[in-house]
Amino acid sequence: MEDQGDDRLSWGDTVFLNLEREGMPLNVASLSVLEGDIPFEQYLRFVDSRLPRIPRYLKRIVPSPLNIGLPRWDYDPHFQICNHVREVRLKNGSNAELRAVMGKVLGKMLDRERPLWELTLVRGLKGNRTGLIARMHHCLADGIAGVGIMSALMDTTPAVPRLPRRKAGLRVPPPRNGVSSLVDGLASSYSNFTEHLLSAWSDILNITERTLANGGNQAGAELPSFLPEVTAPTQRLRFNVLYRGPQKFACTEIPLAEVKAIREVCKTSVNDVLLALVTAAVQRYCTFHGDSVKGRLLRLMVPVNLRGNRGDEGLGNHISLVPVTLPLDIRHPKKLLAAVHTRTEFLKRTHAAEVISLAAGLLSVVPSPVQSFAGPMISRVPFTPFNMVCTNVPGPQFPLYVLGHKMLRWYPYVPIGGEMSVNCAILSYDGMVHFGFSGDAHAAPDLTRFEKFLNLSFDELKAAAHIQPNTAKASGLSAARKKRSTQTRSSKSTSGTPAVAVTPLSVTEAHTFIKPTPFLPVHPAIQTALKPESIIEEKKVLAQLFA
Repeated sequence: MEDQGDDRLSWGDTVFLNLEREGMPLNVASLSVLEGDIPFEQYLRFVDSRLPRIPRYLKRIVPSPLNIGLPRWDYDPHFQICNHVREVRLKNGSNAELRAVMGKVLGKMLDRERPLWELTLVRGLKGNRTGLIARMHHCLADGIAGVGIMSALMDTTPAVPRLPRRKAGLRVPPPRNGVSSLVDGLASSYSNFTEHLLSAWSDILNITERTLANGGNQAGAELPSFLPEVTAPTQRLRFNVLYRGPQKFACTEIPLAEVKAIREVCKTSVNDVLLALVTAAVQRYCTFHGDSVKGRLLRLMVPVNLRGNRGDEGLGNHISLVPVTLPLDIRHPKKLLAAVHTRTEFLKRTHAAEVISLAAGLLSVVPSPVQSFAGPMISRVPFTPFNMVCTNVPGPQFPLYVLGHKMLRWYPYVPIGGEMSVNCAILSYDGMVHFGFSGDAHAAPDLTRFEKFLNLSFDELKAAAHIQPNTAKASGLSAARKKRSTQTRSSKSTSGTPAVAVTPLSVTEAHTFIKPTPFLPVHPAIQTALKPESIIEEKKVLAQLFA
């Protein structure tokens, strides 16, 4: 058996591992709704057949001896697919019961003695549908890598794939010698630390150069106007209380085409529109409970993808966190959207995401023993740096299938903890934008109100922007893949603003992250799950594992 190489967690991934505590799991997850009834045994065989595409799903975390170096991923010698794929049957089959199962599943920690992922097939959903709850630890993947993994567990056509008659035989490399592992861990950790410092110095030079070349003077001129907001302490909202559990889950969806139509009219970005809708929903929620929003600010933690356009950094976390402070007392939808756009553009010009990533990268090199000791305590500290996490992940704009069953809905989940007891995740898929609200049952017992409030805010924003849905129905996937044609109505509304018709979207638009391939529909993050220099060796190992 050939050596499997040194596959260690990064410093940033280790932070997510150490922040987790009992009762507060840190997983990225999603809830899918598929058409038809999917037999459990057939799905079990299907997942087993796809595991060679995701080597990390066969590996568990092995701490460094004495917890001195970084943990590493090693093949689980006792891997059993039945430990990771489960079945739940609903009693009533309602959507509310499905959401309740989602909250219950996400409230449990994954077993660290095994690979950190789990799939739960939820059967008995009314309307001849099946639910699928997928979760994996945040140290394994961020939102974008998670979308890539799920895409590897699905198909781009309704054709039912042929399943192997027998399970693949799994043989793993022998465990490493303790002394050798300690030496390798120290060497790897030192190398990673040195790389962090060199990368930090390079990043400082690059950020400075880009800031001076691209509007550095303008960003400096805007700073005094935004400085009070940026430096003001975060004001607790009613759901900013210490997380206790159990968890609840709420979800809804809106058409992506109408979101893009609003973007065109208001000259903003898709992300600006979505942030404005979440802000308006929070505003309605606070007002509903009698809380004054006059002069109040909402500080969102917005993860930003640092992979670039290629997505070739593989699994793990490649994100930065940008604090976006937004006014809660602007009630006019278009004025609120304009305020959001002004602030996000300012953050882009100041390269806030890169600066914060640089700072976080330097902080993440805190020694592992200190991280593992202090991490679980940090989540119990009554401190609110942000009111809410709001992450937006672009997904494929074409249908995905499981054993020939089309995925109808794809609701994302982001973990909650500390005093951020309500968070929001956003995922676009097949022409729809899906929202997932995760919340503590004590902090927000009526979490499902966010579903209604977000849809009300969306209707208001559409009306303010004079968006009219296209009367002709989209002709399905084939029409969506054709070249987009612009169809703007010339008639004007009573206010004099032209109405915009919503047209079918092209999968080649910038918002699309995953594209279908003619051979293997796997996201680039999956194809390069390991470092480039070890890809060939990993293939040799897999060939022996599944011989």
